[in-house]
Amino acid sequence: MPAIWYFDVVSPFAYLQWRRLKPLLATHDIRPVPILFAAVLSAIGNRGPAEIPAKRTFTYQHVAWRAQRDGIALVFPPAHPFNPIAALRTVIAADADPDVIEAVFAHIWAQGQPGDSVEALAPVLTAAQLSPADVEAPAVKARLRAETDAAIAAGMFGVPTLRIGDALFWGEDAHDFALAALADPGLLDTPEMQRLAQLPVGAARG
Repeated sequence: MPAIWYFDVVSPFAYLQWRRLKPLLATHDIRPVPILFAAVLSAIGNRGPAEIPAKRTFTYQHVAWRAQRDGIALVFPPAHPFNPIAALRTVIAADADPDVIEAVFAHIWAQGQPGDSVEALAPVLTAAQLSPADVEAPAVKARLRAETDAAIAAGMFGVPTLRIGDALFWGEDAHDFALAALADPGLLDTPEMQRLAQLPVGAARG
């Protein structure tokens, strides 16, 4: 079953999942799609984890622990959250080439370099044989908006998310759940899974 991997390079969890997802691209029909997480948050009226002080500290420490546990190189960029638009457009200008996605993630999260401008991403652009004009092309900007709008229309609420059919598997920690769904298309069609999908919202208690 084909799948879409929605991601924003501003998310350290997207970086962690990419480390597990990239090898699967050779054996599974998975299309990486960069989207603007901030636009998703705005559309659903939510705040990102870095905007909530206690959650920000927990998130950063959790990511650092996960990376250390799994032997993944991790150096946070100079500031976070940062504006990821230039990095996302770089990926789109390269037609979401996995090698360019890898280079962008490595630049920001393995090397700890800023990814908030075309100038900051100059080494990545050079290696990918892209120019600043390529990244700033109107068609590239329009595609980022269109992909983000399509993700929102599909019910997206966070990144990273693997979309398999109409099902959304949110978060790096749902990676194994998503792989199970790829292997078994009927995973969510069992009576219990369908019951959970239709479970009514309980009344709030005062």
